[in-house]
Parts: sequence; structure tokens; C-alpha cells
Amino acid sequence: MGSTEEDTTTSKPTSLYDAASSTQPLLFKPTTGSAYPSPPIEEPPQSGPSESDPTQSLQISFNYGPRPFKDLPFLILFLLFVLCTFAFGIFSIFHRNDNYSNVSAFTYDSNSTSCVQDTSFLSSQLWVSETSFFALSSSSLWTYLVWTLVITLVLSVPICLLLLLLLKHYTKQIVYVLLPFFIIMPVFFDVYWFVACTLSSSCSDAFPLVYRILVLVFILLIVGVIVWIIVANWHRIELTVRIIGVASDALSRNLGLFLVIPLLTVGLLAYYASIVVFLVFSRFNGKIVAKESNGEYTCVWKQDSWVPAYFTLAILTMLWSLTSMVEAQVYVTSGTIAQWYFSKDDTKPHRSIRRSLRNAFGPSSGTICLSGLLVFVVRVVRAAVDSAREEDVPGIVNLVLRCCVNALMSAIDFLNKFTINFAAITGEAYCTSARMTYELLRRNLLSAVFVETVSTRLLAGVIFVLSSVYAIAVCAILKGVSDLGVNMYTVAALAWVLLILVLGFFVHVLDNVIDTVYICYAIDKDRGEVYKHEVHDVYFQLPISRNSRSSYPSRTLDV
Repeated sequence: MGSTEEDTTTSKPTSLYDAASSTQPLLFKPTTGSAYPSPPIEEPPQSGPSESDPTQSLQISFNYGPRPFKDLPFLILFLLFVLCTFAFGIFSIFHRNDNYSNVSAFTYDSNSTSCVQDTSFLSSQLWVSETSFFALSSSSLWTYLVWTLVITLVLSVPICLLLLLLLKHYTKQIVYVLLPFFIIMPVFFDVYWFVACTLSSSCSDAFPLVYRILVLVFILLIVGVIVWIIVANWHRIELTVRIIGVASDALSRNLGLFLVIPLLTVGLLAYYASIVVFLVFSRFNGKIVAKESNGEYTCVWKQDSWVPAYFTLAILTMLWSLTSMVEAQVYVTSGTIAQWYFSKDDTKPHRSIRRSLRNAFGPSSGTICLSGLLVFVVRVVRAAVDSAREEDVPGIVNLVLRCCVNALMSAIDFLNKFTINFAAITGEAYCTSARMTYELLRRNLLSAVFVETVSTRLLAGVIFVLSSVYAIAVCAILKGVSDLGVNMYTVAALAWVLLILVLGFFVHVLDNVIDTVYICYAIDKDRGEVYKHEVHDVYFQLPISRNSRSSYPSRTLDV
């Protein structure tokens, strides 16, 4: 529990920094061999203003008070992209040419030297399309597929909640029981496919024996890599289990995130749907013109010149919106978890999610847009570099350029690590948050690059096993109640994909919780306080667990 800070959830809102910050600097110099820095020695007041960075005399704490708007230029730029996308999209709807889909119904009329519509051809095409649609709708495969996916989506909610409950109370048992299935499941599916394909005449004709053996060996090699990863990280599994348990406990105390984060995703999908509609209607902007080829005239569709530029604008807006929404979700998760962490009791602070949402889409919206822009640029540049690598362009200049780009992208990734988590806690601007986060972790001998990726790998293996078991159950049920034949494997595979996507989203949220608790723990160390004893019992072991031969001095928890 905090020993120097009053309960901010019950008292009036405090500022970002403590009132006693004039005598306690933001980042203390740690004492070698001590878990926490010694209290600073009070010095006589200096005459005249200090020329050092003003943030160096401030102490970090959660900002419950009103926050000023930060990084406004990037918010204005993002809104300009969105407004232009919607403005041109609405224009494309009212300016559309309904004859776009009927180009084949137009023929060249030599008398009027223009293209005219053949109405009889249009009617026949419409009747054929409607007949094909109703034929598809009556398919039993389509019916079973839709119902299976709907049931899977509904069941994914209690599955996520049950998994969270199990990880909170029985983390060690869940991990160690499912760990062997990380290997058993891929081997089972690999051998089952090989045998089934060998016994099936159609499959064996499509895949000769040599190809089947190559696939079998390739999957076994992947399993061998998984075994090697497990063996190489075996000494860290015990600590990873405890980290997952702490994060699951924190997330279970803020279950409202399971409603808010998916709703943000639904809002993004609705936003995407409108842009997709605009893109569809933008293709209808043009006219049907006659084109001469070898003395013969044909009718073709000529698109307006502004449509390709609009496609570029809309796609860039969608990608930037996607990365910004991901960062917004991280911000909301971090702000909510941090308020729970810095509360003096184990109860969830009042309106913590609402406060985080208000900050994310209010004062810190520019910071989120900037972070999303950086992530978006990094992804695009890396995709371009990977494309160039696949082309294998020779030359020392190309090699040097690739190395420089990779170094720059790694530097941006390093800068972006934990920045949004810190901004959610303090409300600072992006660059200030990045600098203060780095200084905070460096001064407390904590890594700014790597928290514990083994937890992500373990959780990925857990959701893979659970999704595979669910897919096997779906396949068995479909075999008993339907006559789909081999199509039941397709339905089961799609159900497996849907469930693993939902559980993957759950793992993503849990990873954000792990990062947030890590930053809160660093702030605790910097302040010399202990708000959550169970967190300190686990996280203080991280530097030792990463590298037992590290130059970091051994530290014990001093409570």
C-alpha cells in the first residue's frame, strides 16, 4: 500500500505530480545493492531559477486532475484525413453513375456515335443473378457454416471469462497441463492429415506421395522448433506463470474492459463499413465511352481522374485509423489498470474506465494519433524493405540502405515501447512520455526493451490448444448431425479461426495489462513505495530472470 500518498480515489483530484516534488526529484539515482533508492537529502534552496529540465524536479504519479491537450497538430492532421475521406465519399454517392455495372449491356450506335443500352440483355442478367443468389442461400453448407460461426462467437465470451478465471487462480496448473499439448496437437493433426489424404483417392491424386511426405516433415520440423523454444526458456516458465497470474488478477478486477475494448473494435468496424461504402460508390463515378480498336468500336467504362487518388486517401486513412484505434485501446487499458494499481485498497476505483476513455478521446487524442502514425509508418516501411529483400536487388548501396532503414525502424520501436502506457498514466505528450519512460526504467535498472515475451508465447500456445479442442468438438458434432461429408472439416476450420481470433484479442489485452503493471511497478520503485505487494514479489525478479550473468546488482524486495 502507498505510504506517502493519500487515496486519490476518495479525495479531491490531485495534480500530475506530488506537492513535495521540490525536495524529491522525479528520478532518483539508485543505491547499489538496494531494491529502492534512498530518500534524497534535502539541500538548501538554490538562489535563482534552475537551468535543468523542469521535469527532473517532479515526481511521477497518476494524473487524476484535468489534463491539457497534447500533440494537437497530429490530431488536426488526422481529422483532416477523415473529413476529406468522408467529404469525397459523400460526393461520390451523389455523383455516381448507375450504369457502371451494366457496361456489357451497352452497344455502340453508329448513328449517334455513342453507346446505347440494350434493355433486354439487362433483364436477362438480373434474372440470372437473382437465381444464383437464391441457389446459394439454400445451400446446406452455407446454413451450417453461418450457425456454427454464430454459436462460436457467442460461446467465445464465456470461454474468455472462464480462461481468465482459471489463469487467475490456477495459472501454474493450466500452463503445465497444456504445455505437452503444444507438441501433441500439431503432431496429431499432421499425422491425421497424412493418413487421411493417403486413404482418400481424390486427395492422393491431388497430392502425390512426395508432396505429402514433404508437408509431414515440414510440420514436424516446426514442432521441433517449438520444443527447442520450450527447452531454451524452461528456466523462465515459473516466473512467467506468476506474471500471467498477476496480470490476470488485475484484469479480473477491471472486467468492464471486456465490454469497452470490444465496443471500440465494433465502432472501428462501423467506421470502416462507411469508408468501404464510399470506396464502392467511388468506382461508380465515371462514364461509358466508345473506344476504337482495329476499326471497331466497343463500349468501355472510363473512371473519373480523381477516383484513384481518393482510393489512396481512403486506404491511408483506414490504416492510420486502425493503428490509432489499437493505441487507443492500449491507452484505455493502461489508464484503467493504473488507477486500480495506485488505489490504496483492492477495490476498483470509481469510474476508472470512463476517465480513461475521456482522456483517450480528449486531451490525449493527439498523442494517440501520433503514436498510431509512427506505428503505421514503421509497418509500411518494413513491408517495403521486406519486398525489396525478396527481389534480391544486388549492390552495396541497397544493402547499406536496408541496414539504415532497419536501424531506424528498431529505434522507433524502442521509442514507442511503453510510451502510450506512460502517457495514459501521466497525460504527458508523446515525446515527453518516451523520454521520461526511458529515464524512469534506466534509473531503476529495468529494461526498456523487453518485459517478458515468454508470457505471450505461452498464452499463444494455450489458446491454440483450446481452439484446437473446440474445432475437434465441432467436427464431431457436425459429423453426427449433418451430411456435409468432407465439408465439415472446412466449417470446423473456420470455427477454429474465429475462436483463435477472439482468444488472441484476449491475449493482446492481457499483454497490455502486463506492460502497464510493469510501468506502475517502476513508478513505485522510483517513489520508494509499495502499492501492490503481490506485484513487487513477482516483478522485482525480472532483471535477474532475463540474464543471470547480467551486470545488474542483485536486489531484494525491501518492504
